[in-house]
Amino acid sequence: MTRTVTLVVTGPDGAVLGQAEPFESAVPWWQEVGDFGRGVQVLRLLHADRPAPPGGHVTYLAQVTESFEGALHPYGESLRTHPKRAPYAEVGGPAASIAWATAVVPGTTAHQQRTWNLSAIWRLDDADGHPVAWLKQVPSFFRHEPYALRMVAAVAPHLVPELIADGEHGRMLLAHAPGEDRYGAGPELCARIAEAFHPLQAHFAADPTPLAGIPDARLAVEPFARVAEPHFATVPGLADLVEALPERLKAIAECGLPDTLVHGDLHPGNVRTDDTGRLTIMDWGDCTYGNPALDILRLTDGRTGGSAPHDETLAAWADRWKQTVPGCDPLRAAELMRPVAPLRSALIYATFLDNIEPSEWPYHAADVPERLAAAVRSIRGLSGE
Repeated sequence: MTRTVTLVVTGPDGAVLGQAEPFESAVPWWQEVGDFGRGVQVLRLLHADRPAPPGGHVTYLAQVTESFEGALHPYGESLRTHPKRAPYAEVGGPAASIAWATAVVPGTTAHQQRTWNLSAIWRLDDADGHPVAWLKQVPSFFRHEPYALRMVAAVAPHLVPELIADGEHGRMLLAHAPGEDRYGAGPELCARIAEAFHPLQAHFAADPTPLAGIPDARLAVEPFARVAEPHFATVPGLADLVEALPERLKAIAECGLPDTLVHGDLHPGNVRTDDTGRLTIMDWGDCTYGNPALDILRLTDGRTGGSAPHDETLAAWADRWKQTVPGCDPLRAAELMRPVAPLRSALIYATFLDNIEPSEWPYHAADVPERLAAAVRSIRGLSGE
C-alpha cells in the first residue's frame, strides 16, 4: 500500500507560499513524516482522499525552515485557525520546541519523525549522527505522560525511558533507548513483558495514591453507554451489550482483581529490546487508573501482529495475581473483560475525536464503530454464537 504526499508550504510568517509537487513516501502511515526531505517541518494533516489511514493521497501543511528546493504551485484554499489545534501544529511550533530541546541537549540536531494529533516526535542526533535523545510533544489530553514516567521510574526505572526534562505545551525530552520496537513479536516476548510489568502493577495496587495524577478509568457504565448509544442502530447487538453492562461490571468487581496502574496500550510495538534483552516500555500517554485485565488482554490480542497462542501467558499472569491477592479470580475477570476492552478502546478513540480539530478526525473516526462492533463480536464469541 502506497502513500502519495503533497505539501502545502508556508513561510516563517505563516504566509502560504504554494503547493509542492506530489511525491511517494516510503511508508503508508500518515503520521510518519521522516522521509519528507530537509528544509521543512510538517505541521499537520490538511486532508486525505481516504476516510482512514494508511495509504492514499495525503496533503499536509509544512513550514519552510531552509530554502525550499522544488517547484511551488498556487494553493487556493484558506487556512483557518482552530481552538483544538496542538501547539506543535501551529506555524512556529516545531521551531520553538526544537529550540527548547537543543538548549537542554546542546550540540544536537533535530530530525522530525512523526506528527499527528497524538504526538510530534523528533530524533536528536549528536555531531556524528548518533541518536542521543528524543523530543516528544503531546496534546493537552496526554499532559500527564511526564508525571507517569516519573511515577513509574521511582518504582521501576529500568522499565521506562529516562525523562531528561519536560516543559510547557506538552514537551518532554527522553533519553535514547537502544534497541528496536518489537512489532509483531510472538508469545515469548509477550510473556516476558507481562512478567516484568506485574511487580509494577502490584506495587500500585497496594499503594494507589500516586495514581491520582493520571486519568481515572475505573469501570463505570455511563462513559461506555454515552459513546455506544449513537451507534445502537448501526451495530446490531450493541444496545443489548450495554444494557447488560451493570451486571457484567458487578461480576468483574466480585473477582477481586484490584484496580491499579494500566499502561493502556501494552503491546510489543510499544516495547523496545536491546542486545542484552532489556525491556523498555514506551508511550505512556494512554495510562490510567483501572483494571489490570485491560493490559493483559491488549498484550495478547494480536492486533499488532504476532502469533497465538497466549494461553500460557494468561495462565502465568493469573497465577501472579493470585499470589499477590489471594482469593482473587483473575482468569474469570479477564474473560468477563473481553467485551469491555474494545468498549474501552472505543471510548478512548471518541475522546480523541472530541479533542482534535476536524481535519484530523480521519485518523480515528472509523475506529469508534469498529471497536464497538468488536465488543459485540467478543460477547457473541464468549456465548458460543
